[in-house]
Amino acid sequence: MAPLTPPRPYGGWPSPIDAALAAALDGRPEYVGTIGPEVWWTEPRPEEEGRRTLVRRPADGRPERPVLPAPWNVRSRVTEYGGRPWTGVERDSGGPLLVFVHFTDQRMYAYEPDAPGVPAPRPLTPVAAVGGGLRWADPVVRGDEVWCVLEEFTGPAPTDVRRVLAAVPLDGSAAESRAAVRELTDDRHRFTTGPRLSPDGHTVARLVWDHPRMPWDGTELLLAEVTGDGTFGPSRTVLGGPDEAVAQVEWAPDGTLLAVSDRGGWWNPYRVDPRGGGAVNLCPREEEFGGPLWKPGLSWLAPLPDGLVAVLHGQGSSVLGVLDPDSGDLVDAAGPWTAWQPTLAVSDSRVFGVAASPRSGYEVVELDTATGHARVIGARAVDPVDPSYYPEPQSRTFTGPDDREIHAHVYPPHHPDRPAPADELPPYVVWVHGGPTDHVPPVLDLHIAYFTSRGIGVVEVNHGGSSGYGRAYRERLREQWGVVDVEDCAAVARALAAEGTADPDRLAIRGASAGGWTAAASLAATDLYACAAIIYPVLDLRGFAAETHDLESRYVEGLAGPPATLDLLNRERSPVARADRITAPFVLLQGLDDPICPPAQAERLLDALRGRAVPHAYVTFEGEGHGFRRADTLIRALEAELSLYAQVFGIERTDVPRLALEP
Repeated sequence: MAPLTPPRPYGGWPSPIDAALAAALDGRPEYVGTIGPEVWWTEPRPEEEGRRTLVRRPADGRPERPVLPAPWNVRSRVTEYGGRPWTGVERDSGGPLLVFVHFTDQRMYAYEPDAPGVPAPRPLTPVAAVGGGLRWADPVVRGDEVWCVLEEFTGPAPTDVRRVLAAVPLDGSAAESRAAVRELTDDRHRFTTGPRLSPDGHTVARLVWDHPRMPWDGTELLLAEVTGDGTFGPSRTVLGGPDEAVAQVEWAPDGTLLAVSDRGGWWNPYRVDPRGGGAVNLCPREEEFGGPLWKPGLSWLAPLPDGLVAVLHGQGSSVLGVLDPDSGDLVDAAGPWTAWQPTLAVSDSRVFGVAASPRSGYEVVELDTATGHARVIGARAVDPVDPSYYPEPQSRTFTGPDDREIHAHVYPPHHPDRPAPADELPPYVVWVHGGPTDHVPPVLDLHIAYFTSRGIGVVEVNHGGSSGYGRAYRERLREQWGVVDVEDCAAVARALAAEGTADPDRLAIRGASAGGWTAAASLAATDLYACAAIIYPVLDLRGFAAETHDLESRYVEGLAGPPATLDLLNRERSPVARADRITAPFVLLQGLDDPICPPAQAERLLDALRGRAVPHAYVTFEGEGHGFRRADTLIRALEAELSLYAQVFGIERTDVPRLALEP
């Protein structure tokens, strides 16, 4: 065995995982579906301006291939976060008919990839008027129409919007005229998922909610009869309410109505009486069989033709299992995958989903429930470098203020050829997820490996308010945003330092979106961190409420408090209002086309810091919105972050451009 290379300081290790490699493998497959025996999904292309393509895996087992070349970009902007952007059916004449949303113009298109001559996609919906907007998501094909969510902007403000279910003709007549679009529902509810039709086609189910609730606060499951002419009868609520969040509704092939509800404190699967006679919990467990409905079209359960139900379940991370709804027996799929995304599809006895593990990135997996065999069928995770450079996460529970539990995943520095220096402790970066009603599972992420393979540790904190651990854990953040999240992250960082895992003088914090809020608020609340990476953040409660998109325009009422107290809370918690307390260096990374956390918030923070000697850098990216998708952006952002840590932690690195810190 070859001897190890002599020790080098933490943070100064060489690594084959460079920013370009991490960027090239960024993102994951989404929105898995089936058309007959074929499996389809969307897949990211960071090197192609960050677009998402549609990928097809033929039934004969041939390798998957992209169906739509650049510049087609299969992605919806409904509620800005999007939703399921495609659907498909087998044509009577043979071959699939696809319906998808193109990101650039947000029009819905029909496409027949097997048609003679392969004609180009043809538009089904009209061009939006200047200053207005029509957006579509969560479609299903019914006869000669596509039924889906229609989001229509009625004025200049981001909250001037209405949402309904609509029917779009497949003949293309609506491409020239909005009048050809049939509205199936009124707009009395602010938010809706797409339609779920019963097997006999006579009943439609959907989920709705209204301001100020978010979909994890409370939703309603509505049913309506579908008449012979394709219109809806009156809607009735059969499950849910202000304090019960129904995350998904689905019909089983035999006509049984299934739903995922947190009425018992955890998202569990239920059989629902369509006549309003109540619901029966099919698997009562203190586990989550659902999650926050950030986008219409997410799926945590999928009924099988034989009466069994494929489900995702767990605490913190979800695994795939097959549930017998009659006995309550639940059998998990075998395999190395420890985290599954909320996208499931079924064809006969086969279940398809997207899964990852600490040793592999997200890939498309098939479970044959008849044999119990699971295998990768698409987007196969590759090892672009020797896997010995990957970190090994440690899922741990820490103790915070008031003895509350805090869940986190610790990724120690790791390098196969570099022994740990005996005379120093490693620097650590606290990573804060977005949402904040979300969570992170312990899976392979080359962005994390980029740092750990260089000798910088990472700890991902699922602070109070995160999903994945039941409603009570989620509710810890109610009216406490900027307090509980900040305290929990600090408690984890201090614990790592106290036990000798991390260097107490070289701690940093980093977060994007809501995580950017926590990172910036932490700099204003404590001197624990030596620096921070703040990425397309929320920085101002009042500004966020006034400037963000409709979905989250009243989110702060649950996170911080009612409007009457917002001025006071803003002064007490917002990084912009507390900028005079910030002394640690930071880098602020911002997309200039971000409709959720607009650049105005970042600019207000910089204005508040003007004239003060706080080293910082403001790096902006044209053409990027909320969540960086382009390879060149991802590279520049990752290298800027590493340069910040190197300068602040006293690490010599010559492999990344030096970030200019002002003043």
